[in-house]
Amino acid sequence: MTNRIDRLTKKNLVERLPDPSDRRGVLVRLTAEGRDKADQSLAGLLAQERAILGELSRQQRAELASLLRQLTAPFDNVPG
Repeated sequence: MTNRIDRLTKKNLVERLPDPSDRRGVLVRLTAEGRDKADQSLAGLLAQERAILGELSRQQRAELASLLRQLTAPFDNVPG
């Protein structure tokens, strides 16, 4: 994880900050550039999702959403 954060820091996508509640800890926060990059990535993913789901009928989309909720429900109760 440290190596990944190092790479993101070098690209000015995240910054490390001291954890005010734990002197040994470090917090990682997106920079403005990091937020822009994340927003761009999400916009691209949403466009792809719309293109894929656009081929499905309203009923098929509802069925898919229901199945995905069932599939992911066990993860809602995983600690931590």
